[in-house]
Amino acid sequence: MNHGASPVTDFSKNGFAFPIDVLPKDEASTLRKKFYGIYLQDKNLLGHNCHLLFPELYDLIFNEKILDAVEQVTGPDIMLWASSFFIKKPTSSDFVSWHQDQTYWGFEPDDVVTAWLALSASNALSGCMKVIRGSHLEGQLEHCPTNDPQNMLSVGQTIQADFSQLDPVEIILEPGQMSLHHIGIVHSSAPNSSTQERVGFVMRYIPTRIKQNHPKPYATLVRGEDHFNHFKQPVRPRFDYGETELFNWKQTL
Repeated sequence: MNHGASPVTDFSKNGFAFPIDVLPKDEASTLRKKFYGIYLQDKNLLGHNCHLLFPELYDLIFNEKILDAVEQVTGPDIMLWASSFFIKKPTSSDFVSWHQDQTYWGFEPDDVVTAWLALSASNALSGCMKVIRGSHLEGQLEHCPTNDPQNMLSVGQTIQADFSQLDPVEIILEPGQMSLHHIGIVHSSAPNSSTQERVGFVMRYIPTRIKQNHPKPYATLVRGEDHFNHFKQPVRPRFDYGETELFNWKQTL
């Protein structure tokens, strides 16, 4: 594999990398329309491990362009631990407070990389992700729960610090482009002030060597070999949220 002038080159120093071209714009648009429609019907279907409910999402986690970039961070033996959608409706007040992903996930070590695939334009107007360069090198910071109903985080966890003076980097992506970020990077996002939905499909990749402190961890081998067997392997879906797919998906939650 020829990495060339890859945007992933400085990932270890910065804690993020972008933009990485993955899908043609028309393909990204088709996926956006389908899954935004599903979101409006039942957003629960697009939560944790939604790739186990939709064959095309399951196949997407094996995309060669995604894995070529991820491999530069994790090494050649890669598993997909989880997936989900992050969707903001047009002119929505939903936001994400400053936080680190590693706070509640219980990985040992924390060598997790998140791939954030834009299915619509993700920019300052639509509430793109903002990161603090190099903050993943600072270790775990103190978080406190909040109860703001507009906070998209599951328990509203927020770092009790002001990052506004640290020149956050805006992760601006066109449809079909992807960013990578480290599990420990400090990041947030503002509300979507645009007139179009902001749709991102998020994939969490891990090297096979790491463990998770969880009673029933699942992960899918997507490249290389698994010599450790720390995770159970889920089953590929055959139909969009069929009965078998829903049953298998619920086992991983």
